Amino acid sequence: MGNFVLIVELEFKPEDAERFHALIAENARQSVANEPGCLQFDVVRPEDGASRVVLYEVYADRAAFDAHSKMPHVAAFFAQAKPLILGQKATRCERLTAAKKAP
Repeated sequence: MGNFVLIVELEFKPEDAERFHALIAENARQSVANEPGCLQFDVVRPEDGASRVVLYEVYADRAAFDAHSKMPHVAAFFAQAKPLILGQKATRCERLTAAKKAP
């Protein structure tokens, strides 16, 4: 497979949860809709954290991720979300397999 995967854990101010969720949802939507190399962009909330999300992003390759990083909607997301973010941890990965049910 060899796809580039980014897993990001973000912690944000609890009082800004609604705003943050709207911002990250729009960033994910635009990434998948407007970037041919963005194959998947999931936003999930851990069961134990209302003020945390985990992003699971899959790109065709590292170049597609590099292009994603330069997109205007990504810059707009960070410009608005940065004041809300308390902490961030990113892990870069290579996807070895993918298994999913057919629709």
